[in-house]
Amino acid sequence: MDILIIEDNEELGQLIYDFISNSGYSTEWVKSAEDALDRLSDNTYKLLLLDVMLPGQDGFMALAKIRKEHNMPVLMMSARTDDDSKILGMETGADDYIAKPFSIPVLLSKIKALMRRTYGEDMDRTLSYEGLKVDIMGRTVTKNDKPLDITGKEFDILIYLMQNKGKVVDKKELFDNVWGYYSDTEMSSLNVYIRWLREKLEDDPKEPKYIKTVWRVGYKFGD
Repeated sequence: MDILIIEDNEELGQLIYDFISNSGYSTEWVKSAEDALDRLSDNTYKLLLLDVMLPGQDGFMALAKIRKEHNMPVLMMSARTDDDSKILGMETGADDYIAKPFSIPVLLSKIKALMRRTYGEDMDRTLSYEGLKVDIMGRTVTKNDKPLDITGKEFDILIYLMQNKGKVVDKKELFDNVWGYYSDTEMSSLNVYIRWLREKLEDDPKEPKYIKTVWRVGYKFGD
């Protein structure tokens, strides 16, 4: 098994699980430190995604116990962004730390970096469709071999839509995966970023062939 997710929030945990599973990793998800410790006693995982604020034992207590027997990389997730919390996580044995709210593509990039650093695995991936090529790790986009200036949230939106090519993606799903479930940003910002992205991608932004609008639902990439 590749990844064990320990996250008690139902909606966020489902988002993370779905995205990581769709990215090709074998994944399990539990909602408490106690369940995680039980799974670790019977299974081997390459990486743990560990939330700090959990019912019962918190992530710091769980990590201290995990480190007594296991050496796999641990990526901590927390809404606590103060330096003391980050330092405590690292000193307890975390390999990396990501602050909530986070975009799911950024989380995936951190996972790939930890996997590559720990196991020497070539996790670089390229997405392509009708002349469009996206280097996920290099965070570059080309169209017909010409570079496009697509960065930040525009890049994260493009990755998510391309990884769900042919599927209608609900606006809220797309927003939560790119900006993070707890983001204070208004969801209307998504429309603006889609417009900017189309202006860079499409030959005719008014007749898009890459990012299509599904009326009152969301967006679909490609056919």
